[in-house]
Amino acid sequence: MTKPKPIESLNFEEALGELEGIVRNLETAQIPLEDSINAYERGISLKKHCETKLREAQAKIEKITVDKDGAVSTEPLDAQE
Repeated sequence: MTKPKPIESLNFEEALGELEGIVRNLETAQIPLEDSINAYERGISLKKHCETKLREAQAKIEKITVDKDGAVSTEPLDAQE
């Protein structure tokens, strides 16, 4: 079995794909208990990594606005809207 890549080096899609695979494996209960525990722990770390990547992406999103004179500008997207 190949050693998994360090979580910090995974992009969002890779981390999410691996997390989905872990969930599928845990749902089928086809792996030994010790492996299930290790997979669960990695899954928690992957979930946190995905959440961090999403927060970083959200912070980069800007809202484009046009004022009454037609001037275009950007401002941070307010997540509360």
